[in-house]
Amino acid sequence: MDTWDLKRREWTPHRPEILSSTQEGRAIALDLPAGEILAEHQVHEGAWITVIDGEVSISSDTGQTVEAQPGILVHFAPAERHDVKAITDARLLLLLTPWPGAGHPGTWKR
Repeated sequence: MDTWDLKRREWTPHRPEILSSTQEGRAIALDLPAGEILAEHQVHEGAWITVIDGEVSISSDTGQTVEAQPGILVHFAPAERHDVKAITDARLLLLLTPWPGAGHPGTWKR
């Protein structure tokens, strides 16, 4: 068993930290300062975003937007475009599954 204390972990804004990476998925922690935006993008994998601290606005190319606070979990299908804006300083946990997804330019090495 592996564990991480996501609320107390020291992170640096703008420097995502890979917590775990297996064929089943990748877990990434990210601090996003208030006012910062992860510009619209997409990934090859299914993307799960949960807010650990702070508040963010998460939008999808489907026109949906959610104001997300701690405890909210958002899922995007592979290739679904989305953006994230930090309303306050925010800490996020990103899960990408499977890793790497179909068409991802990276390769899994055993």
